[in-house]
Amino acid sequence: MNILVIAAHPDDEVLGCGGTIARHIKNGDTVHVCILGEGATSRFDRREDAPPQLVDFLAAASHKAAKLLSITSVQGLKLPDQRFDTLPFLNIVKLLTNVIEEKQPEMVYTQHGGDLNLDHVVTFRATLTACRPLQGCSVQTLYAYEVPSSTEYAFGKFSPVFQPDTFVDISTFLDVKIAAMQCYAPEMRPFPHPRSEHALRSIATRWGSQVGLTAAEAFQTIFRICS
Repeated sequence: MNILVIAAHPDDEVLGCGGTIARHIKNGDTVHVCILGEGATSRFDRREDAPPQLVDFLAAASHKAAKLLSITSVQGLKLPDQRFDTLPFLNIVKLLTNVIEEKQPEMVYTQHGGDLNLDHVVTFRATLTACRPLQGCSVQTLYAYEVPSSTEYAFGKFSPVFQPDTFVDISTFLDVKIAAMQCYAPEMRPFPHPRSEHALRSIATRWGSQVGLTAAEAFQTIFRICS
């Protein structure tokens, strides 16, 4: 199967579905990753104040994590961090449409549309638009994933609320997910932050225990076409 993971920022792809990516690849699937934003530049008063080496580090980290997970390709579109809403929506849709036409994925994973992070929301809407099931579109299944420190921080106040209906067993892939996150070490935080190693393991354990597994990642099905 040909799979595309769409992320708003470097590290979202690992936080949301790093274990599932590893499982797909172990099963012989091909996984491509597209990261829309550069990440982290919003921490400065002006985007141009961000040191170029910060953006370069995050781009390099995404490739390092991809190599560790054996991802076939990772592509960064370098949109401005936390400023997706300032860009023409159609431009973002066209960028993703081009990626989908090039990679021809049968399955796509993307951000959840009810997250606190507005870049995640724009990414979800743009992905859904680019993946709309027109005749000839390769995408047969679209899933949304959660991102710790964004999905749960919405506290269910934004629609759609994250209501997972698909759980992927990552019991034997949790360690490699954590190792991939270590590529983004500056983005991790000490416990009890949701992006700490302890919290990430706890989240996987919690979803796993809900469905009789040791560890799992949870997804919400947006659409699935069975033919």
